Amino acid sequence: MEKFITDIFEEIQETQNKFFAESIPVLSSIAVEIAKTFVSGGKLFIFGNGGSAADAQHIAAEFVNRFKMERPPLPAIALTTDTSVLTSIGNDYTFDDIFLKQVQALVNDNDIALGISTSGNSENVLRALKYLAKNNIKTIGFSGKDGGKMNGLCDILFNVDCKTTARIQEVHIQAAHIICELVDELMFGQFSDLIVRL
Repeated sequence: MEKFITDIFEEIQETQNKFFAESIPVLSSIAVEIAKTFVSGGKLFIFGNGGSAADAQHIAAEFVNRFKMERPPLPAIALTTDTSVLTSIGNDYTFDDIFLKQVQALVNDNDIALGISTSGNSENVLRALKYLAKNNIKTIGFSGKDGGKMNGLCDILFNVDCKTTARIQEVHIQAAHIICELVDELMFGQFSDLIVRL
């Protein structure tokens, strides 16, 4: 069992080191776009399935409550929490439309959306992203494996090229924490002069 656990830790460390070394520019770009959205009065909408749904809620909570520094609440909304909306759309239409209908109803031109899919192929995530792209609303994607159909569909794509779902999810939430902290610094901390110029 000790060897089994050690092997998992080594896989985690290898995956994290690989993707964070390659992804600093992408993470910076994502944080800048989210900060610019908040500064301009827009909102961040986040959605995904299963563990990615939990990540959507986790990320939204970090922005609405706080991350590390004391600062005003920031408008982030997870589209995975309203069971009446989710089940009514799933029942009356199809599960593939549960995020599409919500973004059609809620997202405005100055907002930004983050779709999360470890395979890059979740149909309900793709439908929402396609609608947003068609309507010129800025999109961010968190994907895994080869990026799947999310490749070319998002304005910025953070892809974790790994076959293990758990490792992809772990990198996703760590990336989200980095982005949250960087957004705070852009808006209220050491990089606040930079966001004014962007």
